[in-house]
Amino acid sequence: MTDATISVPRNVYWFEVLLLASLTLDCISVAFQDRTMDSEMSAGVIAAANTIAASLIILLTYLVWLAAHGRKKWARAVLTASLAFSIVSLMQIIGVNGIEPGSWIDIVSCGLTGAGIYLSYTGDARGWFTA
Repeated sequence: MTDATISVPRNVYWFEVLLLASLTLDCISVAFQDRTMDSEMSAGVIAAANTIAASLIILLTYLVWLAAHGRKKWARAVLTASLAFSIVSLMQIIGVNGIEPGSWIDIVSCGLTGAGIYLSYTGDARGWFTA
């Protein structure tokens, strides 16, 4: 039996689905960010921030694939660390600005990621990740 014929465990499947849903919400969040130019934010800075955000989403999508299908434990660890940084960042933003309507997308995104990460460490996912 080759690796291509091995089916993904149920928890790993839901890990992938939840993290990809979270990344979809992140795309929506980036698309609706305030891009008002002022003296501090030039068009170049806004373009660079959007490019970095898009690159990061692509990288995280690849890490989800590596973890779910490549069975890479290190990719799952990087995604777990990314969740921790996202939560800290979100708490800082909420601490400064309060909960705004746009914050709900980020809160739901973190919740989906947290649920997916949890599933990747439990149940039939425990023996899936190898390296």
